[in-house]
Order: sequence, then C-alpha cells, then structure tokens
Amino acid sequence: MTTLKPTLETSARAAIAARTEALFRSSGALRDGHFLLKSGRHSGAYLEKFAVLSDPAATSELCSFWAGQFRAPGAVGNGAEIDLVAGPTTGGVILAFETGRQLGTRAIFAEEVHTGGHPRREFRRGFHIEPGERVLLVDDILTTGGSLLAMIPAVEAAGGEIVECVVLVDRSGGMSSLASPQSGRRYGLSALWILDLPTYEPGLETCPLCSDGVEVDAPGSKGTAAG
Repeated sequence: MTTLKPTLETSARAAIAARTEALFRSSGALRDGHFLLKSGRHSGAYLEKFAVLSDPAATSELCSFWAGQFRAPGAVGNGAEIDLVAGPTTGGVILAFETGRQLGTRAIFAEEVHTGGHPRREFRRGFHIEPGERVLLVDDILTTGGSLLAMIPAVEAAGGEIVECVVLVDRSGGMSSLASPQSGRRYGLSALWILDLPTYEPGLETCPLCSDGVEVDAPGSKGTAAG
C-alpha cells in the first residue's frame, strides 16, 4: 500500500487523504456518474486533474503537504533535504514550481521526446541537475507510473540523487516504488490520496451502470480528458 512517510502517523495520513479528496471534489476534479473513458471502458467516476490545478489556492495547499515532509538544505526541520524539485509536463510543471517555491529550491520540468518510437523525458531549456543534487520528483495522477519512469533515467544520467517520487493521487492499485528502466534501482513512491476507481467493459452484462440504465457521459468528447 502506498504511504506518505513512515514517520507520519496514520491519522495524519488519513487527514491529508481526506483533504486531498475534498479539494478534488470541491473543484469539480472528481465527479460521480457513468462515464466513457478514453480507453473505451466505463467508470462510475471521472477525474480531471486540471480542474484542481487551475485553482492556485488548492494547488498551493496540496503542495504544502509535500513541502511539510521535506526541507531545503540548511532549513530547520526533520524532513529529508531537497536541492531540486522536478516534474513531467504538463501537470507536473505546476506542481514542481509550487513545491519548489514553498521549499525555497529550484524547480524544473522534463519534456517528452520520442526516439525510435520509445518515449523518454529530457530536461531542456537550459535546465540542469548538478551531480549529487537531491531531487524530489512530483506528478499529479499515477496510473502506470509511465511519466515518472521516463524521467528517472534523465535524473540518473545527470548524476542526481532521487530522494523520493510523490504524486497527488495514486490510481495504480498501490504501487510503493518505481524501478529505474536504466539502472534497475528502486525509488520510494508516495501519494497524498489512494483512489480505487474500478472500470468496466461496456455492456449490460459487464457494466453495472449500463445494467442500471444510467446515461453515459463522454467527457472527452467535450474537450476534456477523461480520467
């Protein structure tokens, strides 16, 4: 099961998870109903991360949970020291810069590039990581971990030391670490909120919402991305 940090009390983790859920719901980022996902499967809930990321106050509060777990070099506190915060485009850009602002550290982002049909991430635009810098990787929604996994080799190649990978919401089913595709080294993974959203094949026999006759909503057809 994905956790925040072993030093946090269970009650504190639960409170953070509840607050994260409340912020997603109040912003409209999580809605209940009957939805057609981009995969073609059906779900009883729909997650749109940018609904919450478009709210600066909510985003700042969410990032404060991470900032409370770590600290910049020389700062007072018991959390692990962080020199740099990095995230993947696009949602991770917002989260990296706000977390870095609160920690008083640099913040950068990695862009997706394709070489030989295999996606990977690169730090461009003059961004750099010094050898030995302690890096916190941040992202919004974890499903397969692909965005973070694609970033890890870029950090390792630069000589950065990944302290931890953190996400707002874990939809993976409970991943607790990520293995580098390059070195095989495993890095700790934590989430503010673990969300179990079962999905179903469309049809009266396979989807309980179809069976109940609930009208299907297709958010992706309205210019928004289905969760």
